[in-house]
Amino acid sequence: MGNQKSKDIEKEEKDVDKKAEGEKHRDERIERTGQITLDKNDKKHKIHLITIIGEIEGHENLNGSSKTTKYEHILPELAAIEDSNEIDGVLVLLNTMGGDVEAGLAIAEMIASLSKPSVSLVLGGSHSIGVPISVSTNYSYIVPTGTMVIHPVRMNGMVIGVPQTFDYFKQIQNRITGFVCSHCKISKSRFEELMMETGVLTKDVGTILVGQEAVNEGIINEVGGVKEAMEHLHSIIDKEKSKNTGKAENKKRNV
Repeated sequence: MGNQKSKDIEKEEKDVDKKAEGEKHRDERIERTGQITLDKNDKKHKIHLITIIGEIEGHENLNGSSKTTKYEHILPELAAIEDSNEIDGVLVLLNTMGGDVEAGLAIAEMIASLSKPSVSLVLGGSHSIGVPISVSTNYSYIVPTGTMVIHPVRMNGMVIGVPQTFDYFKQIQNRITGFVCSHCKISKSRFEELMMETGVLTKDVGTILVGQEAVNEGIINEVGGVKEAMEHLHSIIDKEKSKNTGKAENKKRNV
C-alpha cells in the first residue's frame, strides 16, 4: 500500500515537472520567434500563431536594440505548417512598421499559398510592406485604432541618378500593388492614388488609414479584435473539415 502511494506521488511529481518543462519551452519559443501553437480551445483545433512585429529584416541583421521579424524564422515555419497534418489553421498578428520589400513579399506569398485556413489581425499598425502580409490571409481584421500607412517604395543607401533606377523603383512598386490588389477588394488605380497622396503626410507622400477607413477602402475585410478573428478562423476550419469529410465519403462510395 505504501509503495503504491509513493509511486503515485512520484508519478504526480514527474507530471508536474513535465508540464513545467513544456511551459518553459513554450515561453522560450514565444520569446525567440514570436510563435506558438494554440490548442486549448473547445473545438480541439490546433491553430499556429505567427506575429509580424517591429521591422521586417532583409538580408542584413538590424542592430540589437530593434525589434524585428526575421524571415528565416517565418518561412521554414510556414513550410512546416503546410506539411503538418496536425495544424488546422493560422492566425497572423501584425504590429509592424514595415521593412524589407523582398522579405515582406516572400512572407506574404508563403501565407497566401497555404492550403490551411488563415486569418490576419492588424493591431497597432501594419505599415508599408506590412500591407501585403495583412491581406495575404483568407480573411483580415483590423482593430478600431489600428493604422495602415500606404506609401511608395523607398530605398536606403546610394542611388544612381539614371532613368533605369526609377524604372526599377516602379517595377518593385508594381509587384507590391499587384499582390495587394489581387488579394483584397481595392482597385489598382485607387491604391496608387492613396500611395501618391500629398495632402496627408507633412514630410512625405502617402496615406494613413485608421480602422474602419481601411475596411471602407476595401483593403481589410472587417473591423474586429482577437475574439472576432479567432471565431472566424474556427468557422473556416469547421467548413474546411466538413468539406474534406464529404470528399472522403464520396471517394469511399466511388470505390
